[in-house]
Amino acid sequence: MFTHSKEEKCPLSPKKDMYAEILLLSLSRVERCHRTTWCLLECRPLMVFGEAVDQPQNFLERNWIRKEGGQTRDRHTAPAPQESDDRVESPFRNWNKPDEVSRCTYELGMSLDQSPHRHVPLQKKPKILPNILYHIGDTPLVRINNITKEEGVECEILAKCEFFNAGASLKDRVSIRMIEDAEVRNIIKPGDTLIEPTSGNTGIGVAMACAVKGYRCIIVMSAKMSAEKEDTMRALGAEIVRTPAKCAFDSPESPFMVARKLMEQIPNSHNLDQYRNASNPISHYDGTAEEILEACDNKLDMIVVGAGTGGTLTGIIGVDPVGSIMAEPRELNESDSSFFEYVDRWYKSPDKETFLMARRLIRDEGLLCGGSCGAVLHSAIEAIRDFGLKKGKRCVIIFPDSVRNYMTKFLNDDWMKERNYLE
Repeated sequence: MFTHSKEEKCPLSPKKDMYAEILLLSLSRVERCHRTTWCLLECRPLMVFGEAVDQPQNFLERNWIRKEGGQTRDRHTAPAPQESDDRVESPFRNWNKPDEVSRCTYELGMSLDQSPHRHVPLQKKPKILPNILYHIGDTPLVRINNITKEEGVECEILAKCEFFNAGASLKDRVSIRMIEDAEVRNIIKPGDTLIEPTSGNTGIGVAMACAVKGYRCIIVMSAKMSAEKEDTMRALGAEIVRTPAKCAFDSPESPFMVARKLMEQIPNSHNLDQYRNASNPISHYDGTAEEILEACDNKLDMIVVGAGTGGTLTGIIGVDPVGSIMAEPRELNESDSSFFEYVDRWYKSPDKETFLMARRLIRDEGLLCGGSCGAVLHSAIEAIRDFGLKKGKRCVIIFPDSVRNYMTKFLNDDWMKERNYLE
């Protein structure tokens, strides 16, 4: 997207020539109607403030609640949009299917001066933060101690705890970077509407940035996402559109297609589209990867990361839940036409083992992390054994989010017992 051309593929390669290559991090429920929640569920009539609306297209044409006021604030190197109306034509309105392969003019070995993308160097946080968006990035690396002993793992495991970001997830980096890059390019302006299809964490990051900067925010998410995520985004002023739990990405009812429809209907709106937005992986290229290398003094033997949306990180080991189609069928792992070629090995983490490990992390390590963190550590231990990493070796794992979004799920004993995850 944006600077991508059809001739060359962007390897999104690391700046350091290391065995554990850190490439760009590519990985990036309750049916309810509220004043700022709109449901698109199984073609049922929509409820808007208790009023039934027969057709989705009529619903989309309504004058929705709009958050007014606020100013776009400067953060780090991103200047506020100019007040003039000579905005650049928004590339966000040129919608691309999320499964299309991105192309780019950047190649491995090029200097950053030759990169077609905007790059931002690491910056130390000021002692007093001008606003909460300054508390994104520079997250801690924490050693895993008790679980490694219990599992007989000699290799050092360090967890990059992304739930220390302001919005409590890795996706805060992606959200603020997409917005600030668009501001620098004069694509978005105060009062514009930012639309994002999301499973939750990116939506929280976008909603938080919009609350600080003064944009209207619309989040499109599946009905299966947790109530905690929806409540958090509503509290931040976002307007929520729920879509059916099970539908293909190109279905008219999918979050992607609903977001596209909203963008076509609402003036001065932009679908940031984390799945195709180059700012997603670049936020990790400039930030997360550099932070890891700096903290480890470039000594790193393995990195294990959950796949997520495909925007966060490709490296030694990729982790995905059982049932996900990210690395299915297996042949995709050897494909030359997608980011799978940058993953050395994929691991599938079953739900039971994932949630039990997440609970162990909370109980034994004191880390208030989300369920996917359990998947990452469970798979990391498998990978360490498979690759034979012993004492003196170092494995870094990425913990993407906190327990906040899952208080009524794996943290709840009854929820676990209902699914036979606890005896």
